[in-house]
Amino acid sequence: MSMSKAKAENRPLPKRFYSEASAGPSGDGWAILLDGRPVKTPERHVLAAPCETLAVEMAAEWDAQAKHIDPFTMPLTRLAHVAIDRMEAARAAAAEEIVRFAGTDLLSHRSDDPELAARQAAGWDPLLEWSAKALEAPLKSAATLLALEQPEASLAALRARAGALDNWRLTALTSAVPLLGSAVLGFALLEAEIDGELAYMLSRLDEDYQAERWGEDSEAAEAAANRKRDLLACERVFRLLDEADV
Repeated sequence: MSMSKAKAENRPLPKRFYSEASAGPSGDGWAILLDGRPVKTPERHVLAAPCETLAVEMAAEWDAQAKHIDPFTMPLTRLAHVAIDRMEAARAAAAEEIVRFAGTDLLSHRSDDPELAARQAAGWDPLLEWSAKALEAPLKSAATLLALEQPEASLAALRARAGALDNWRLTALTSAVPLLGSAVLGFALLEAEIDGELAYMLSRLDEDYQAERWGEDSEAAEAAANRKRDLLACERVFRLLDEADV
């Protein structure tokens, strides 16, 4: 367990103080309401989503809390806090972070183990081809752990795409890319080229291969489950915003 996580877990959680969580229209979109009163973000903004369906799912996270409010179990709400409180001032840095992952993209680095390399080629090559066509961002791949020098035009294309996103989608993408270790997988999830389950599976080809051979301990399995939960929350943001056309 990391020291930061241990500290967070030792910090007392606030008690649930409300009977009902719901969503309602507000000047900021669709607000999260606790017993009819708007919730505030850490920076004292109204906690609101751009569309009703996303607000309803965020409210469900609040309604699912038992005696205490545990933000760790509320991934949509955590994404909302970043989108509302922090992303506007961090847009350029967020785009650069995505480009940094593209420079060492998981899909670009292949194993020298023939069986694993074959799995990687089958799962990852189609998405590198998709990136080259749909994103105008071809990336190199090789059997190496060393960073590959990726085409600057490709990195610039990804930077521009990230920078053109609204704050909510950019927040979800900036969260998804580190969880996947891949800008290509993150953009493919954003664009609905793949779903969250497939994105997660493709990001874990190496880990799953090693687990098949050596097993996986309970702590690693728990950490993987937490990453998957957070990734699927990013997917929900993408899809609900797409469905609402906002």
